[in-house]
Amino acid sequence: MSNVRPLEDRIVVKPLDAETKTTSGIFLPESAKEKPMKGKVITVGPGKLLENGTRLAPTVSKGDTVVYGKYSGTEIEIKNVTHLIIRESELLGVIDG
Repeated sequence: MSNVRPLEDRIVVKPLDAETKTTSGIFLPESAKEKPMKGKVITVGPGKLLENGTRLAPTVSKGDTVVYGKYSGTEIEIKNVTHLIIRESELLGVIDG
């Protein structure tokens, strides 16, 4: 990983690969694949700074698999791999297991 350190409540996420076939076994061409909405947390910022000067600790941690909105975050490239920088509030959930 490059030296990207997210600020505040931002999180660096590596999107998981899009599905290549449907649940019924049909293989999808590249043009039919949907943009991934799941990813692995690579690194987490220190948390949101509250008005009273304390930090709200992030609820996700490195290695978690998260779900986010289709158009959430900002795409960046780290060592020729696409990543997203997303605010914690844009995450929809954490996948357990």
